[in-house]
Amino acid sequence: MSIHKILVVDDDNLSRQFLVEAVKSLGYQVCVARDGAEGFEQARRESPDLVLTDLRMPAADGQQLVERIASEMPGLPCVVITAHGTVETAVRAMKSGAADFLMKPCTADTLSLVFQRVQRARRLERENEYLRTEVLGDSSELVAESAQMQETLRSARRIAKSKGTVLITGESGVGKERVAQVIHTESTRASGPFIRVNCAALSETLLESELFGHERGAFTGAHKQREGRFELADGGTLLLDEIGEISPSLQAKLLRVLQEEEFERVGGTSTIKVDVRVVATTNRDLAAEVMAGRFREDLYYRLHVLPIHVAPLRERSKDILPLARRFASVYGRQNGSDDVTLSAAAEQRLMQWSWPGNVRELENVVQRAVVLRHGSSVEPADLQFGAASGPQAVLPGGSQGAGQSALSLANRPLADIEREAILETLASTGGNKTEAARRMGVSARTLSNKMKLWRQLGLVA
Repeated sequence: MSIHKILVVDDDNLSRQFLVEAVKSLGYQVCVARDGAEGFEQARRESPDLVLTDLRMPAADGQQLVERIASEMPGLPCVVITAHGTVETAVRAMKSGAADFLMKPCTADTLSLVFQRVQRARRLERENEYLRTEVLGDSSELVAESAQMQETLRSARRIAKSKGTVLITGESGVGKERVAQVIHTESTRASGPFIRVNCAALSETLLESELFGHERGAFTGAHKQREGRFELADGGTLLLDEIGEISPSLQAKLLRVLQEEEFERVGGTSTIKVDVRVVATTNRDLAAEVMAGRFREDLYYRLHVLPIHVAPLRERSKDILPLARRFASVYGRQNGSDDVTLSAAAEQRLMQWSWPGNVRELENVVQRAVVLRHGSSVEPADLQFGAASGPQAVLPGGSQGAGQSALSLANRPLADIEREAILETLASTGGNKTEAARRMGVSARTLSNKMKLWRQLGLVA
């Protein structure tokens, strides 16, 4: 949470004037009210980020104001200030919903400390709320055994020391998010928040609210003011996952934030300034999207300041087995087994598959094998790939399908193999794209986009 506008509520003219001047001197916007009833109306009308209210006032006192705000505008913090303070008074105010309590007379420095304390507490609440819904697991921690990934890591660490916007490209499931985490961890912002938003998973309206926040009543269901991910990431890093999926109107708003480091919440009028480093990822060719008129050229160049590419898993085969072993260990512990291993035959079979779903697919395959295995180790029979990875995809030496060797697969275009795998998986799920995507370790949106492209090219009906 960032505090920009403060509502001062006090019936005493001199006291109110002092508080207004003190708050302004600290750099905040100010609106005022003379009693609790007027204070509540001002809170509804002005959408402040914090309410600073006297306790004893006519008409409606500070405690009544705090109780009403807590009931009807949850999330709006209130700080109570009074010249008649006791421990009992403070306890009552806090139980009513006050975020903090101050005694008169107070100084601007005291107010500043209280505002910072409230801001820290609210930010922790929002971060906890965010983490409950956007937990980033550590099972696919970045592995860099291959020369390609070692160079990618070196580039990420160099880029981390700069302040520019980063664009990470690569196929779905290659580990772009892990590279983003490395950039954050190695940067001067490492002590700040690392916040992620999946641009492909939300509708345009919801994504705008997630990015920029919204005011109470901004749209149906907006029952309280909410900070967006840009505010939550203030002082840290914001990862915009699959940036190529955002709509043209949101592209324009995002461009403004990158240029000016300011925005307004949905339904709001107050300008909010933030200090956020943006790292964006995409599995699309954004330059081609610009040429096709689907992505703003000016936004592309704003994002493409520090580009970094993550190679697909099939091009860095040295990472396959270290990743698979790590996944086997992680999911073995999760399922009560500390010593799950991969047999030599299972590892050989893992090396034979082309991994169209990249690291995400590998993780899903190993997790499923660990759960369904028959013995202490994972054997080839425990590994279940996509429909096209059945017996005929096994190299000679496997139990079946010697007719299709690695050489025959290698001589076919990868796009054809991928298309067959997707179509056969779709057929096995009765056309259920969500289930097919889950089995192949890709997002449903990615699968839909591929199907749409193939229809346009006349490759599928």
